[in-house]
Amino acid sequence: MSKAPTLRLLLVDDHLIVRRGLASLLDDEEDLSVVAEAGSGEEAIALATEHKPDVIVLDLRLRDMSGIEVAAELKDQRILMLSSFMQEEDVRRAFEAGVLGYLSKDKNSDDLLTAIREVGAGRQYLPPEISLLLAKSEWSAHLTDRELEIVQWIARGRANKEIGQILTLSENTVKNHVKSILSKLNAKDRTHAVTEALKRGLFQLR
Repeated sequence: MSKAPTLRLLLVDDHLIVRRGLASLLDDEEDLSVVAEAGSGEEAIALATEHKPDVIVLDLRLRDMSGIEVAAELKDQRILMLSSFMQEEDVRRAFEAGVLGYLSKDKNSDDLLTAIREVGAGRQYLPPEISLLLAKSEWSAHLTDRELEIVQWIARGRANKEIGQILTLSENTVKNHVKSILSKLNAKDRTHAVTEALKRGLFQLR
């Protein structure tokens, strides 16, 4: 029986211990070989261009840029996103950026190996919980850029009139946007809308 071709991997994570642990695990597999490791988004883009790996195992949260931004820069690459976060918006944006797979970091090593091999074969890897999130994303309406901007000002405690002055919009226009936000998020009031937006990962409090 012919041996399966070796998949060349690029590991991207800003935690050295995590990268080393992954590299040790993956290099033990006959059909997998770690050819490079990156600790930042910029380094990942440079190394992906240099090594042209078969699969990039990419962390969602990096110190200099998000994994989603890295994926968008490397659309021609086969990418498996690894994350501690399972928020609907993160998953949706990752697949829109072109990743082929998305896996939670709390999964076991067998799941990781399966995901890498599936992505390496050019197939999408969707564990059941990710499929559920994406299915939810299909019917769940998404906020426009303007609505997202407004809900962030609401989170800062600004009233409609103030938001209108900041964004150069009429108070009535802001009210209409707020109504749309409440409807899309199925929220009872402004506070509930902010809570829902945070829960879905639409923005983060700073």
